[in-house]
Amino acid sequence: MPLSFYSTKLADAVNWARKYSLFQYPFVTACCGMEFMAVWAPKYDIARFGAEFPRFSPRQSDLLIVVGTITERQAPVLRRIYDQMCEPKWVMAFGVCASTGGFYQNYSVMPGADQVIPVDVYVPGCPPRPEQALDALILLQERIQRGEGHSQVVLKQERGFDVPLAAIRPTKMGTQGGVPNPPAEGRGGQSPPGPHATATRTGGK
Repeated sequence: MPLSFYSTKLADAVNWARKYSLFQYPFVTACCGMEFMAVWAPKYDIARFGAEFPRFSPRQSDLLIVVGTITERQAPVLRRIYDQMCEPKWVMAFGVCASTGGFYQNYSVMPGADQVIPVDVYVPGCPPRPEQALDALILLQERIQRGEGHSQVVLKQERGFDVPLAAIRPTKMGTQGGVPNPPAEGRGGQSPPGPHATATRTGGK
């Protein structure tokens, strides 16, 4: 049998193991943290999905969950935490403030965490219900299994596979893969989410 057959099956097995062994790092800054903590209560049993263990060191985690408002002064800290995480890694924006800035449309609040780090899954709501977080986790697991997480695509590109430029993560503020970002457009004059940003199926309260 050709070697590609074995490598493909091995990649599927590795992705299966990854999606059921997520070590999450909660970056909680605001009131969505109360609803976020409810997700880890016995009622919802998130251990079914293999994501129940928080890791409060970015070097030991691979799922960054951004919960709450991100201010402009917090953005460099969030980026540093993301850069210190293991590869491959994934990001979930929990709540409308982490996704779009919410109702804080002013100079000090960043209009979404995707302005500084790539986001794989968005969870709408103010605050989102725990069921939405579980739905987002299931969607993320499906992306991991298919190898479509943002960092998974970036790793493929670094190894020489052909991937679209829009899928490459920012190497520094204002560039993607060393190429300047296109003109900002979309909500509030900011860049729209990339092809690896996925909204959850469930609406907010």
